[in-house]
Amino acid sequence: HAAGAYFLKPRIRTIIDIGGQDSKAMTLDEKGKVKNFVMNDKCAAGTGRFLEVMARALEVDLDEFGAMSLRSNLPSKISSLCTVFAESEVISLIARGEKRQDIIAGIHESIAARVSSMLARIGIQEPVMMTGGVARNAGVVAALGQKLGARIEVSDYMQVNGAIGAAVLASSI
Repeated sequence: HAAGAYFLKPRIRTIIDIGGQDSKAMTLDEKGKVKNFVMNDKCAAGTGRFLEVMARALEVDLDEFGAMSLRSNLPSKISSLCTVFAESEVISLIARGEKRQDIIAGIHESIAARVSSMLARIGIQEPVMMTGGVARNAGVVAALGQKLGARIEVSDYMQVNGAIGAAVLASSI
């Protein structure tokens, strides 16, 4: 991921990668080498899988999540970090009549809070790039930018950034 991000945008200093099964963050030095790295692979909370579960509970197509959340004026509070408990929370919010866009915005804010706590362990340096499939979700990107107080750049090759890095590294062999 670091080699791919550095190849595409050499000025990037922090990478947030959120995929289907894990999330990771890393800081890079001026030569593109990883300085600090943190990863959450123990649970699905804050990953693409988490968003899939929430989309199913809300009966909303996952591709609509980003745009819907950006229409929210009052994001719901999602306090559970666990996917199973968060799903129960979402079902309760639906039953209470909260707007789906507000619930989705709350889900995105909970992901941003989780990633922010990961980044607190390694520090954040701008510019920041987001990679992984979750970077396709404009609502998550916006929530992260707001939580971190940073502009988040999204890789044009978000889902293959790691493969680009592997190709860059292999080309030097």
